[in-house]
Amino acid sequence: MNADRVDWTSVAADGFPFPEGVPAPRLAAELSVMLTSPDPGTRDDHAYTGAARWIREGRLDAVLETLGDDAAGRLTHPEVQARAFAPLIICSVLTRGDAVPGLVPREAAERWYARFSAWYPAERDTRGWDDALGWLHAVAHGADAAAAFAKALPERRTGLLELCARRMTVEQTDYRYAQLEDARLARALTRVLQAPGLTVEEATDWLTVVHKALEGGGPGAVPVWAFNTFATLQSLHLHLIRGIADEGVPPHAREVAARVADLLRLPYYWLA
Repeated sequence: MNADRVDWTSVAADGFPFPEGVPAPRLAAELSVMLTSPDPGTRDDHAYTGAARWIREGRLDAVLETLGDDAAGRLTHPEVQARAFAPLIICSVLTRGDAVPGLVPREAAERWYARFSAWYPAERDTRGWDDALGWLHAVAHGADAAAAFAKALPERRTGLLELCARRMTVEQTDYRYAQLEDARLARALTRVLQAPGLTVEEATDWLTVVHKALEGGGPGAVPVWAFNTFATLQSLHLHLIRGIADEGVPPHAREVAARVADLLRLPYYWLA
């Protein structure tokens, strides 16, 4: 591999072998630029696919913190595709840090969490797919990052639950979940709830955010945000009852599911 140029088309065609001749800092910088591209082939098929694989394999351990800092910085990027893919890189970096304790400094994870928690409920462009830009999926990608933060910063678990609740109940939206965003949020919430040590109150109190958002509802058409919330609650109830493959159900699944069912009786008054 020529150290001056990465032939991304060839790398992708060959199954993403690591470009050994390219210094890791330069490769990280190139990936960070490509991850802002409006071209889904460049951003998703090349940059994200390669970065996720090489981070998982430990090929980018030397620049892991740099990748995380760059991704967190993109959460305020003016273009939606750059913002929406940033959480996926943060998730990959945190997951690698979980696999190799000590690899990701705690203070770095806290820096990224501060930026992430400011961005996630505030993101206005929540489309799952765009015909020109390809996958955007800010809600789903952010959910994946939330679950990763729960492992990296376990004391942030209750804050992460509330963050997801705030995301699902944002009223300023005209995008109705169409690309399984509700399931990705439900999976993330279930994984945050999996962490040991949460009390029943900590595992359920975040649903107060949802209750307050819904309590003013009345007759008439269901707003888009409320539809999104009901869809997420339904999906969460299923996840709590069935569990996640190879992970089981959270310690307080029954109590959380009961609170979720109470909320679902607001629109579905016929439920037992």
